[in-house]
Amino acid sequence: MKIINLISGPRNLSTALMYSFSRRPDTKVIDEPFYAHYLETTGIDHPGREETLKSMSSDIKMVLEEIYKTDGCEVLFLKNMAHHHQKMDLDFLENLTNLFLVRNPKQLIASFAQVINNPSMQDIGLKKSWELFNKIENQKPVVLDSAQILKNPKALLSKLCDKLEIPFYEEMLSWPAGGIKEDGAWAEYWYKNVHSSTGFAKQKTSSRELPKHCESLYLDALKYYDKLKTNSISV
Repeated sequence: MKIINLISGPRNLSTALMYSFSRRPDTKVIDEPFYAHYLETTGIDHPGREETLKSMSSDIKMVLEEIYKTDGCEVLFLKNMAHHHQKMDLDFLENLTNLFLVRNPKQLIASFAQVINNPSMQDIGLKKSWELFNKIENQKPVVLDSAQILKNPKALLSKLCDKLEIPFYEEMLSWPAGGIKEDGAWAEYWYKNVHSSTGFAKQKTSSRELPKHCESLYLDALKYYDKLKTNSISV
């Protein structure tokens, strides 16, 4: 079984990509398996915190054991946030096929600030993505810019599947409106846009203004985005 570990920031089309992979006949998906661990170890308060902690284990060893025990599929797709990879032994990354998903931080931060008013660098995950990329650079991990997906979903996903050494399926291009059974307990707070979608499409809200108080965070995050973007695949 090939385990694809998506390392993303929030508001990056990561949930849409999970929905895309969930449509494959050979694939199972798991939604943010390290989220409870992140909430428990940082004490951070996120929407749906209590529901999340009740719904899944925060013990990283138990979480990884459950991941490795998954059967009945050829591909297992883990949708993970970069910043959730903390306070844990990261050696397990060497056994996974790691895929980085990035987005222009101006759009990312403007979107994230609608849920968390004053986001930090830790919240948006770009610095952590760069740190993780450097840790496993010898693997030549795949980097994907969400803007490239929206340009030409079929061409980009075909190219992505080639890079991941898995077949491309047309079914990856669309999904029914509404959630999927694998959605995490936090979906009601974060997944409104993707629940109303049926495929990869630019959201009307993607052009919203960057809040003034987030400008310094944007400038700081931009340097990490630019470094990662130079490694990204394109159509």
